[in-house]
Amino acid sequence: MAKSLLLPRAGGQLYEYTPVQTILFEKLAKLTQLPFTGRIAFSAAHVVCDPFADADPLHHAPIDWNSTLAYRHHLWSLGLGVAEAMDTAQRGMGLDWNSSKELIRASISEARSVGGKIACGAGTDHLLPGPSVTIADVEAAYEEQVGFIEGEGGQVILMASRALAACAKGPEDYERVYGRILGQVKQPVILHWLGDMFDPALAGYWGCKHDLDEAMEVCLRIIRAHADKVDGIKISLLDADKEIKMRRLLPEGVKMYTGDDFNYPELIKGDEQGYSHALLGIFDAIAPAAAQALHALDRGDLTGYDSIMEPTVALSRHIFRKPTYAYKTGIVFIAYLNGHQPHFRMIGGAEGWRSILHLAELFVLADRAGLLADPELAVQRMKPVLALAGIQP
Repeated sequence: MAKSLLLPRAGGQLYEYTPVQTILFEKLAKLTQLPFTGRIAFSAAHVVCDPFADADPLHHAPIDWNSTLAYRHHLWSLGLGVAEAMDTAQRGMGLDWNSSKELIRASISEARSVGGKIACGAGTDHLLPGPSVTIADVEAAYEEQVGFIEGEGGQVILMASRALAACAKGPEDYERVYGRILGQVKQPVILHWLGDMFDPALAGYWGCKHDLDEAMEVCLRIIRAHADKVDGIKISLLDADKEIKMRRLLPEGVKMYTGDDFNYPELIKGDEQGYSHALLGIFDAIAPAAAQALHALDRGDLTGYDSIMEPTVALSRHIFRKPTYAYKTGIVFIAYLNGHQPHFRMIGGAEGWRSILHLAELFVLADRAGLLADPELAVQRMKPVLALAGIQP
């Protein structure tokens, strides 16, 4: 039985909490390593920095390679694919392109060693937005990153571009850039439409500032014109109705990958007209539960699927609450609580992006979802975090 600990409430009150683990996803999922048959599932994977590096942690934080790559093996062991160097890895918010190249190369090599599935983010983040940046500059930046990933043998996830959002005059510029890049790729890519709640610099993407339906039509035009070069599209708008609408309009053979960390259970389960595959940041935090749920779905056990997924939703909505971009802190914190890394240190000091109240509630919600693999260890690891906030046992 895990020991109790004191957790804070708003206003400064403390209360005693004792974890109660009811589901052992971690152990169950590792007994079932068969691939999923009904859905493709990628987890966007986090990174952690080297706590012993003598470097500027805000701007030049080196990666803790042992912990970072070990977590990818954890995801592969559960049957999940890894979406590498995405926003969950703090891409563009601490992880720069030079570090991303190292990470992509290392992860592709590790994936080959275990037969793991991997796709990697290609963007333009080495090109800083500015008044002198042109559409041709954006194209060249995309070509560089796509070329690197394909040169390493990886599948490309074509990420949204801050530089393109800043310099595009309208939808025609998006159609030009995406048309050029899709015309050059060696194998079908996954497009990524990331909403501005995840990255405010991407507001008005696809050249439509105030109308998501118009933006969707621009994106669909690009996909229809290059359907043979598009494996699928991941949309992260936190709007289930928009995702379902777009899913039903995709050309045959082009997949929808949900990036909706609020409504993923229903979108993956689908309806009579289709379903979404998964490419989710929250799958990093709920990987054992997600794996078990997807196996239940493969068996046609919808009740089992719902019973596993449902408790994870409150946790996910908490992790992804506004400001949404700070969700990476909660993702890494759960990995720390579960012993996947010996520390809670993030690139850019992002471990400080959430309050102690947020982390305390996350602890409780993770426990209720059965996602504290070893509650006693989780308590031990929670206590020093609480102590830093002045909460002593």
